[in-house]
Amino acid sequence: MKLHELEGTRQKRNRVGRGMSSGSGKTSGRGQKGQKARSKVRVGFEGGQTPLFQRLPKRGFTNINRKEFDIVNLDALNRFEDGTEITPELLLEEGVVSNLKAGLKVLGRGVVEKKLTVKAHKFSASAKEAIEAAGGKTEVI
Repeated sequence: MKLHELEGTRQKRNRVGRGMSSGSGKTSGRGQKGQKARSKVRVGFEGGQTPLFQRLPKRGFTNINRKEFDIVNLDALNRFEDGTEITPELLLEEGVVSNLKAGLKVLGRGVVEKKLTVKAHKFSASAKEAIEAAGGKTEVI
């Protein structure tokens, strides 16, 4: 048995406004006049009451030029072989990052146990220190 074979699973769509004999002609099931009979009610309209988005306090500022970086911690870099050159493209290929936004930033959580050359757009101070302490190199793209 398949889903489409079940009885009563596929109900026919009611085509409104197709003549009086259809049962939902003329006013198309909306009744006579009034707000609910009209074609549009503004999104967020609450019947004249001050809408929720106006009642809530507004704070802060959203910078439209904000750059959002994809982040990678040091413990994620241990999966690579000794002496590997790690680039944002390699991390994307391996599935460490899902998509490169404005660039890649390496943060210092975890420990690096291998000698790696890491190329990224930004490094935190602790990440840079840890990579170089393990004998690797950091390179800002």
